[in-house]
Amino acid sequence: MSPTTNSNVVFEDVSKFYGEVLGVNRVNLSLPPGVTSLVGPNGSGKTTLMNLVTGLVRPTQGCVSVLGLTPDEPEEFFRHVGYCTQFDSFPKGVTGFEFINQSLRLRGLTGNEAARLTAEAIDRVTMGEAAHRRVAGYSKGMRQRIRLAQAIAHHPTVLVLDEPLNGLDPMARAESINLFEALGKQGLHVIISSHVLHEVDKISDQVVLMSYGYVVAEGQIHGVRTEVKEHPMQILVRCAHPGLLASRLFSHDHVVEAKLNNDGKGVLVRTKDADMFYQLLNKIVVEEDFAVDTVAPNDDDVNSVYQYLIGNGGGTV
Repeated sequence: MSPTTNSNVVFEDVSKFYGEVLGVNRVNLSLPPGVTSLVGPNGSGKTTLMNLVTGLVRPTQGCVSVLGLTPDEPEEFFRHVGYCTQFDSFPKGVTGFEFINQSLRLRGLTGNEAARLTAEAIDRVTMGEAAHRRVAGYSKGMRQRIRLAQAIAHHPTVLVLDEPLNGLDPMARAESINLFEALGKQGLHVIISSHVLHEVDKISDQVVLMSYGYVVAEGQIHGVRTEVKEHPMQILVRCAHPGLLASRLFSHDHVVEAKLNNDGKGVLVRTKDADMFYQLLNKIVVEEDFAVDTVAPNDDDVNSVYQYLIGNGGGTV
């Protein structure tokens, strides 16, 4: 099957069990190009999902395809997939350059082509000065970057990154985030699992929220936030008379809480229905000539949604 048949990473009713232990259950996803963040508590099924994408494990039920390809067509499939796991393991005595070069030679590349791609990948992760040093002498962040270089060296179409920001210093972290964002804009599928959520939030085109091996919600982050309906949304309204506004708002059923912000210059509102809240606020502004400076969701990001899941998630691989 040609990779042009389907340009997405597709899960069709996919379940994976490890004996009696649930990995993921009844997953249906179609991930388009761009940066997709997998979000959820430890053990929510993120790693199982990534292992399924990369063909390291096969589903117990259902089908996973990458650009229309499956691991049943291994040569073509693995040419399109790059995987940077969170496991830190290297052959004894190898240098960073040798680690990447050898992996490319195993793919059947000539010596010159493998050397060229190795140097290019090392340059992209700014590891040129350490390329010919032994990996055993690298810091954790340096080992992380050389594994990222190995994952991108063969120019994959789908790049899967399990906790890729672990151990990186602030400069290396910023450079890596810029690289992920650039790859997503180039049309690659960049699938990231990370706990550095405020940074992942900046570059994510879509998120997949996971808990107990199930996909809780998926899509663009602002749309996903509205799907977590059992948790009232927080909205910060800045205005000249916050106390007066709080009293107007609190009499409405959909407003769970309306309290003065810590700086005394606004009202932090928790509402069960954001649409009704915005309609109410517009009505107050128009009918009472009430001056409002700014209105903004206070928890409309990946980190907030993740925190909601923390209380419910866990327990799977």
